Amino acid sequence: MANETIEDLVLANETLALAVELLKRRSLTPDDAGCHDLIAARLQPLGSHIERHRHNGVDNLWARRGTTAPVVCFAGHTDVVPTGPLDQWLSDPFEPTVRDGQLYARGAADMKTSDAAFVTATERFVAAHPWHTGSIAFLLTSDEEGPATDGTVKVVETLKARNEMLD
Repeated sequence: MANETIEDLVLANETLALAVELLKRRSLTPDDAGCHDLIAARLQPLGSHIERHRHNGVDNLWARRGTTAPVVCFAGHTDVVPTGPLDQWLSDPFEPTVRDGQLYARGAADMKTSDAAFVTATERFVAAHPWHTGSIAFLLTSDEEGPATDGTVKVVETLKARNEMLD
C-alpha cells in the first residue's frame, strides 16, 4: 500500500472514494462547502427522506430511511477546524494524500472518513436488507467544530417538537 497513489486506492475502495470527495471540500466551520449535498445524493436513492435545517448560518442535514422504530441514527459533522499555517503541512490540507500507507487531509481523522463509512455501510446494508425493520437516520451538522449551538442541538429540538424520537 505504501507505493500506491490515492487514485489507485480510490478505484479499489468506495468508502475511500467518498471520503476523498468530502476531504477535498474546504468546509471550515460553519461552512459545509457542499458536503451535505454529496451525502444527500447518496442517501436519497436509498429511499431516505432528506431535510435541510439551517439555523443562524449553520447547515444541518437530517436524512431518514423508514418511518418505524427503532431509529438507528448516525450522528456526525462535516466541518473542520482551520488549517493553521500552511507551511506546516507537508501537502495541501484539502488535497487528500497517502504517505507511508496513511491518509492525510484536514478532516481525515475527524470526521469525514467516518461520515463516508456511515454512508457506504448504509448502502451495503440496504442492498442486502431492502425490507429491514426500523429506520436508519443521519444527523449531520457543519457546526461541531465551532460553538455547536446551531447544529445537532437545534435539529434534535425540531425532532422532539414533532415527536420524532431516536433510539
